[in-house]
Amino acid sequence: MRAEINYCQRCGGEMVDRTIERKTRRSCPACGFIAFQDPKVAAAVLVVLDGGLVLVKRGVEPERGRWAFPSGFVDRGESVEDAAAREVKEETGLDVRITGLVGIYSETGSPVILAAYSAEVTGGNLAPGHDADESATFPISDLPSLPFPHDNQILQDWRAIRTPNVDSG
Repeated sequence: MRAEINYCQRCGGEMVDRTIERKTRRSCPACGFIAFQDPKVAAAVLVVLDGGLVLVKRGVEPERGRWAFPSGFVDRGESVEDAAAREVKEETGLDVRITGLVGIYSETGSPVILAAYSAEVTGGNLAPGHDADESATFPISDLPSLPFPHDNQILQDWRAIRTPNVDSG
């Protein structure tokens, strides 16, 4: 999953593969710079509104047209919690307060680390945002098939920590 880094960001020299700390990494023979590729952090949010779980129909790939948790990538310098709340606002029109961490999800070979949160609605109106074709609530006991590898585990973990009286939304 390594993106090709051909030239050194420090000196402009040509990068080569070297074994460093038992891993193949791109490095610059001219200045010694090593290009460590950081993971990409994303946030997903489980929000209950009027007794149903808020989902968005994805308007972009991957999995365009499938129902999913409001989610997206964290911007550099942004807290993960702020990104989670921002993504909910952008994709659903709802203002939320993050109420807890559901879990952190990752898998070998994937550059994405996903932080899943629970949140409560504090304002706004449910409406799809620029990258969602639709937004809707679904009965928690009758959700559509979700598209991503960790979604079922996230739901299971969320159900295990959920307090039904708090989710009156």
